[in-house]
Amino acid sequence: MIHMSRVCELTGKRPMVGNTCSHANNKSKRRYLPNLNDVTLQSETLNRGIKLRISAAALRSVDHRGGLDAFLAKAKDTNLSASALKVKKEIAKAQVATA
Repeated sequence: MIHMSRVCELTGKRPMVGNTCSHANNKSKRRYLPNLNDVTLQSETLNRGIKLRISAAALRSVDHRGGLDAFLAKAKDTNLSASALKVKKEIAKAQVATA
């Protein structure tokens, strides 16, 4: 079985740690997991779909910036996963070739 890490491929969001607090004010450790979804985003430059595992917040950000190509152009390389970084370089190469 392949274990997928709970990290957003575009924003780098990871699980956070905090306390769950009962009515009696007892505290115990818990994890806050990011809302990750498997999505296929369309790249206008590459003219194909790219499968990514991203948070719901990242999906809204992609829509807000005007698509995957625009999002990746502005995104910091440190936040991106290896596969997302590869797609970013592919898009940049394709845009240079058409220009």
